Amino acid sequence: MIDGHIHIERGAYTLDWINQFVSRAVEMGIDEIRLLEHCYRFEEFVPMYDAVCAYSEYVNAWFHRNAGVHKLADYLALMEQVRHEQFPVEIKFGLEICYFREFESFISEQTKDKGFDFLLGSIHFVDHFAFDHKADHWVGLDVDKIYHRYFEDSISLAKSRIFDGIGHPDAIKLFGHKPSYSLSDYYERLAQALSESNMYADQNSGAARRCPETASLGMDEELLRILKKNHVKIILSSDAHCPEDVGYKIRELNRLIAC
Repeated sequence: MIDGHIHIERGAYTLDWINQFVSRAVEMGIDEIRLLEHCYRFEEFVPMYDAVCAYSEYVNAWFHRNAGVHKLADYLALMEQVRHEQFPVEIKFGLEICYFREFESFISEQTKDKGFDFLLGSIHFVDHFAFDHKADHWVGLDVDKIYHRYFEDSISLAKSRIFDGIGHPDAIKLFGHKPSYSLSDYYERLAQALSESNMYADQNSGAARRCPETASLGMDEELLRILKKNHVKIILSSDAHCPEDVGYKIRELNRLIAC
């Protein structure tokens, strides 16, 4: 069993820290863990975020507390160190990259020939709006428009062929907002684009862990059904940000896929 989306950002780049994730994976009966960092953690990716920082004082403050704290070379060195060790689970390394259409070439250049096992593309901003930070940031916004832009951007992400997978493909539902229209057409278009690009989709328990009162576990049932119909590979993931969350509800996610 795989846990395909695990963040290591809360600890130092040491084997001791990696071993904490490994130990938890063994406890949970997981055979493979895919470790990653948000790309904004690296100073090389900071230029992508000027517009989202300008959009919101809140995001600007959050970003400058958390962004650019490493050089990419530090992470690549950790990857090589881990690859020279033996572990009881398979370990793969990647990046979770915020997708912005205007930065496709930039992303490709920054990640080219770096030795990553995978690149996960995710939507975290819609027209510069950080939709997944706080529920009250949605007050007064046009939910229909945000959903429209979210899925159009998701389809562009899939068509870009930069990434191996798409992270939490309907995370937009995190705080319980729903559009007034059916999403079936968007689901079909996204599934077709993922299939044509040979990308997987992230069946992710992170939203439900963060917001159990408003977010269902994993993907919307209809989206999952349409992805399966289009033969899109599904990877289970906890979106853990600390060792104790590795494998969170992985078996429940797997049962949802099997339904």
